[in-house]
Amino acid sequence: MRQVSPDSRSSLKTSPILPLRVVVLLPVCDDWASASELIRSLDRRMSLDDPTVCLDVLIVDDGSVESWTEAHFNFPFACVKAICVLRLYRNLGHQRAIAVGLVYIEDKMQGDAVLVMDADGEDTPDGAVQLIRTFSGPAERRRLVFAERTRRLETFKFRLFYRIYRMLHHALTGVPVRVGNFSMMPWDYLSSLTVLAELWNHYAATVFRSRLPFTMIPIARGRRIAGASRMNFVSLVTHGLSAASVFADIVGVRLLMCSAVSFALAGVGIGAVVAIRLFTNAAIPGWATYSAGILTIISIQLITVASCFTFLILSARSTPGFIPRRDALLFVREVHTAYQHV
Repeated sequence: MRQVSPDSRSSLKTSPILPLRVVVLLPVCDDWASASELIRSLDRRMSLDDPTVCLDVLIVDDGSVESWTEAHFNFPFACVKAICVLRLYRNLGHQRAIAVGLVYIEDKMQGDAVLVMDADGEDTPDGAVQLIRTFSGPAERRRLVFAERTRRLETFKFRLFYRIYRMLHHALTGVPVRVGNFSMMPWDYLSSLTVLAELWNHYAATVFRSRLPFTMIPIARGRRIAGASRMNFVSLVTHGLSAASVFADIVGVRLLMCSAVSFALAGVGIGAVVAIRLFTNAAIPGWATYSAGILTIISIQLITVASCFTFLILSARSTPGFIPRRDALLFVREVHTAYQHV
């Protein structure tokens, strides 16, 4: 066993911790004013909390119609060292833009951690500082840190549908929805996540499915910096289906079990109808035929649904899907450096 001298122990205890280098991933679609203000606010807030932290910002331009200009990022930043804009060929949606960004970060950039956040201001600079502080604390930079939402500022209608979505998601997958994309990820996690086909559909759900260690801290959601939210009923349903698709096998098995139970109940119903018709005088003429016929049709439909789910699950497990590390960069049109610290 190697002996450590007292002088060596002293030098190990007093050796300085290297500054944390964080890559900030921001998906943007025609929201350049909000993204610009968010980066400036994040830089100011980070310089006050820990000026040794270095921030490299990667903006994924998710098929924007409007173009960014140098004026959006022409500021004397303190912690921000570089801002790059990754332009995609087409609009892929929020989750897939994040997947492309993560693959590009792993392939082309260097750092200690990745901070994933929305560019509209609902993920706040104060919340980002809390994530970075927690990530740099007792967890020793080995756990992914998610922002757990404590309150939402949307309309009552949106919050109602969102609560319904959370209930359905929990019932179908067994996983409660408590987080969004706002998170801090150790650099080593990139290699694990970018090979998962599920990342192409939903970032947070993929982290849960991957069983990588993570923790959550309560962070309130902020208000949009500019413009109105593009999230509507259709977007919410699409987002919910994308999250559930990550757990497709679990959802399929649960629906298969529900179909089997319903089929058994329909069989019991048919037996009860036949028993009443043959052994009692309570039957109304003609009702047994209609009742048995309806229950038989329901049984056939349930068998069809169960069979479809079974074959879908088997085909999904045997067919290789979209692998982000291999395929995601095909959607990258070009990369621009919007700001570089001199």
